[in-house]
Amino acid sequence: MLAPLVVQAQESKDEVTTYYLIRHAEKDRSDKTNRNPHLNKKGLKRAKKWSEVFTNIDFDLIYSTDYHRTRETAMPTVQANKISLDLYDPRSINYEDFLSDTQGKTVLIVGHSNTTPLFTNKLLGDDKYDQIDDNNNANLYIVTIIYDTKTSTLLVID
Repeated sequence: MLAPLVVQAQESKDEVTTYYLIRHAEKDRSDKTNRNPHLNKKGLKRAKKWSEVFTNIDFDLIYSTDYHRTRETAMPTVQANKISLDLYDPRSINYEDFLSDTQGKTVLIVGHSNTTPLFTNKLLGDDKYDQIDDNNNANLYIVTIIYDTKTSTLLVID
């Protein structure tokens, strides 16, 4: 009688997909012409803080755009989870394929003020979230998909 319950629990776990989406931490704004700045001191602290926020989450996958600021935001969490960092291009990503490829996984996605809410909306299939203010690096979007039911939460982590 106990064995079927264990199998059911495993099947249920496979049907739960959770996405955590954040914008990169604070970037160095000293050179307005630099389109690929690194994080500033405050940003490096926030990147470490994100890894602490995510301490009890075992990520299967961590994605970042291919910019210094997003990769640097992701790296403390990548190192804590002992997994590799996967890069994505928000201009060419196929969201249906992404949903299929990450089904049943726990995923962190690091993006930008415009791409993070857009990515969240694409996962939800709904235009729920607006672009993030350029000075806001504290939003955490959590999207959970259980079978065909999609829910989301927006937290502000300062």
